[in-house]
Amino acid sequence: MRTRRAAEGDWPAIWPVWEAVVAEGETCMWAPGTDEQSARGLWMLPAPAHVLVMEVEDGPGSTRIVATALLTPSQPGLGDHVALAQLLVDPAVVNFGGGAFGPGGYGTDLASSRGVGRAAAEGMVDYAADLGYRAMQLNSVVAANTRLVALWRSLAFRVIGTLPAAYRHPWHGDVDLYVMHRFLPPGNPAPRVLA
Repeated sequence: MRTRRAAEGDWPAIWPVWEAVVAEGETCMWAPGTDEQSARGLWMLPAPAHVLVMEVEDGPGSTRIVATALLTPSQPGLGDHVALAQLLVDPAVVNFGGGAFGPGGYGTDLASSRGVGRAAAEGMVDYAADLGYRAMQLNSVVAANTRLVALWRSLAFRVIGTLPAAYRHPWHGDVDLYVMHRFLPPGNPAPRVLA
C-alpha cells in the first residue's frame, strides 16, 4: 500500500470512500446523508492540513484509492506539533464493524494477507511523523466499535478521555466517544526547499 498526499484531482476517487464510511454511521460524526459538495468542503482542507490517500495496485499499471486520511494541527501555534487525525477506509475492502456492508473487521483484507485498515493507519502515522509531528490525537473514536478501538490500541494509542454518550450510534443508541493519543517516533522528513 502506498500513502501519499492527495491532489485536488483525487477527490472523485476519495468521495466514494468518504460517502461509504459516513453512510455506515459507525465511525464518523458527519450525517450519513452529507452531500458531495459539503463533504468536499469538510475533507479537502487547505494547508496546514494534509489530506492523504492510500492506494493499492489494481492491475498492471493501475492503482485504486482504498483509504484517505486528514491530518491537521491539533492546536495553533505552540500546539501545532500534535496532529489531529481522521482515517476513512473503504468498507468494500475492510469493514469497520459488520454494519450494512456485511461481516468483517479490521484485519480482514480481500486483496492481501495484510489488513488494509491496519496498513492505512500505519501509513497515516508514518506520514505524520515524517511531517515532523511529535504526537497524534484521535478526537472521536466510537467506543462501541471495539475492533476499531483494538486497532488503535495495537498501534500504541491509549484512551486519554471519554465523552459520555456523545455519539448517536445507528443501532446501539447513545454511546461514548474516546479521545486517543500516542507519541510519534522521529520521522524522516523530506528536505524542505527554502524560498
